[in-house]
Amino acid sequence: MIQINSHFDGGNIICDACEDAGDIRLRIRSDTKADFLQWFYFRLSGAKGIDCKMRLTNAKDSSYSKGWEEYRAVASYDRKNWFRVESQYQDGGLVILHKPELDSVYYAYFAPYSMERHADLIARAGQSPRVSQSVIGKTVEGQDLDLLTIGEVGGNKRNFWLIARQHPGETMAEWWMEGFLDRLLDPNDAVSNALLDRARFHVVPNMNPDGSRSGNLRTNAKGANLNREWQEPDMMRSPEVYLVREKMRETGVDFCLDVHGDEALPHNFIAGAQGVPSWNAQKDMLLTDFKRTWQQINPDFQTRHGYPIAKKGEGNMKICVNHVSEYFDCLAMTLEMPFKDTADRPDPENGWSPERARKLGASVLDVIYRLFDRLESSVVKKSLD
Repeated sequence: MIQINSHFDGGNIICDACEDAGDIRLRIRSDTKADFLQWFYFRLSGAKGIDCKMRLTNAKDSSYSKGWEEYRAVASYDRKNWFRVESQYQDGGLVILHKPELDSVYYAYFAPYSMERHADLIARAGQSPRVSQSVIGKTVEGQDLDLLTIGEVGGNKRNFWLIARQHPGETMAEWWMEGFLDRLLDPNDAVSNALLDRARFHVVPNMNPDGSRSGNLRTNAKGANLNREWQEPDMMRSPEVYLVREKMRETGVDFCLDVHGDEALPHNFIAGAQGVPSWNAQKDMLLTDFKRTWQQINPDFQTRHGYPIAKKGEGNMKICVNHVSEYFDCLAMTLEMPFKDTADRPDPENGWSPERARKLGASVLDVIYRLFDRLESSVVKKSLD
């Protein structure tokens, strides 16, 4: 008997019909207390060797319907190795076509990053003598908000902040973090060692544990889009942002990277803070050099495609990088990665994948190393003296 289930960490699907393998009808559940929907993750059982046609009937009502164009879902038998399967966006529905080789198979919007894997990541990082591991507070539903501080105190070190998964469905962001942390904590990596001699890294691998566990695309347990809460965060509605922002003000910020995924664009790219009131030519050159350097170091990153650039003074100050850039007078950027395959360097079997996200995360350390002397916040330095 064919069965559909999503009652597990990060799961999201509503099954309307699964009696006929050729006509399985599903719907994506909306985010908690919000209208966003796009993330899906479910298990199909009992269909070994059968041609299955699964239709996500409400794909047209998703938050980013253009995200389904040229998109292919991912599948896995062991929840470790994920591969792309034939998918078609037809008449407002996403159709997934697959003939499972085993009795149990999982399908998802992108390779999931469970809260159990997050706990493993935090525990593994905490074994390093370079790491100070702390819980800076609780989420709406009482989960721990984990902060990893890497590097020793003293020596007038710079403070670099990296955060991920403000939008919980953007799981590639925590895969990126895994690669970044593994390299930063490698005692045999010369670049990491040199950086930690001169800087402390403050890392929040998952800003939205509640949304991650609930299978949300963009919001926390209160229905708040965390990346629109930075101007006036509230401990009742968005404690995750409030707690991180307060910690940033305690340490100062010389550099900030906020890691995300984009549903529609098949590229890796940076969105800067050009719309903040204090934007100037010096900041623009630093942003340009950061992007160009990353492109030279890792060809999976590119600079031709991205978001429209806001005019100076017209940026949304509720967004993390705009708030941080303006408040701390530092380079703050959003990294976007694709849910789809990358148009620049396509991989028909895997598309954009966890492993490539991990390698992109590791490669940013070379960029930071090359531009280190220019990554500094004069405002915070003065306030901390």
